[in-house]
Amino acid sequence: MGSDSEINEFLPLREVVFLTLRKAILKGELQPGERLMEIALANRLGVSRTPVREAIRMLEHEGLVVMKPRRGAQVAKITEQELNDVLEVRKSLEMLAANKACERMTEEDMKAMRDAGAEFRKLALNPNCDLTALTEADVAFHDTIYRGTRNRRLNQILANLREQMYRFRLEYLKDASIRESLVSEHEEIMKAVAGRDGELAADLIGEHIDNQQKVIHASIASMEGES
Repeated sequence: MGSDSEINEFLPLREVVFLTLRKAILKGELQPGERLMEIALANRLGVSRTPVREAIRMLEHEGLVVMKPRRGAQVAKITEQELNDVLEVRKSLEMLAANKACERMTEEDMKAMRDAGAEFRKLALNPNCDLTALTEADVAFHDTIYRGTRNRRLNQILANLREQMYRFRLEYLKDASIRESLVSEHEEIMKAVAGRDGELAADLIGEHIDNQQKVIHASIASMEGES
């Protein structure tokens, strides 16, 4: 983890540190339950402790960090309530996106979707694939459908939700046993979209997200059982 060159250099230092730590949490570089040591983070990021302390407070306000007595700041664990809240919104929006994409996608859009699906398949069926690359490929596949809606506002909302989904995607894709079924689900979605069957595409997306929710619920229950 280091300073992100994509982050606006004109932002206040606490904002830069906040965005850097936030991205590290969402992408799993900082794991749920991991302690956030101010001195260590300040050294890694090349800043003083003050902006780190301020950034941690901001992350606590977002619910990504919790303060524990005698232990200080820790990355918040994924909870069932958080999962349910995010996936409930994602399901409704993605079902809408799938329906609209069936109406509006061009042949170029369809090719982009098929290419993204093929890339996901290649990575998912490789037992030694990089988890971050696989997660990015999953994001890229869904993004092709979002863009196909030609609805800028819907894309903006889904882009914001994408960041909140990242932790769940990582948790989901850790389970190698479900990756083959994910490939099949993506292929069924692609067929429905290519056939411009909006109702079927929306239903398949809904089932896809329901399946994701079940797997992550089981993962959360397992982690709670170990703690």
